Amino acid sequence: MEIIVTEEAANKIRAKKSGRNSSYLKLKYDTEGCGCVVSGVAALWLVNELEDDDNEIHTNIGSIYIEKSKEVFFEETMTIDFSEKANCFQLKSPNQYLNPRMSLYDKTTVK
Repeated sequence: MEIIVTEEAANKIRAKKSGRNSSYLKLKYDTEGCGCVVSGVAALWLVNELEDDDNEIHTNIGSIYIEKSKEVFFEETMTIDFSEKANCFQLKSPNQYLNPRMSLYDKTTVK
């Protein structure tokens, strides 16, 4: 799997991670509130710890983690972009938008 992060998205991610150097960035297939596992939505999460089934994907801005069991919902090649006009992240593949209004959630806790 290949994930490319645009400069605009990288800047927004860095700003969100500021002061959270020990956090991890996950590309999460979030199914909470969706009713069905195949009705999930992609989101970015900042977390303190990784899960056992998190798979590391090396990107142009460092590692992003994806749950191995949820990789089937993603494309082999994806781009994470940021739209200033919509003020949100976008997850794209060469063939489609996987999420044109993707959020970045801070799930870290202060220790």
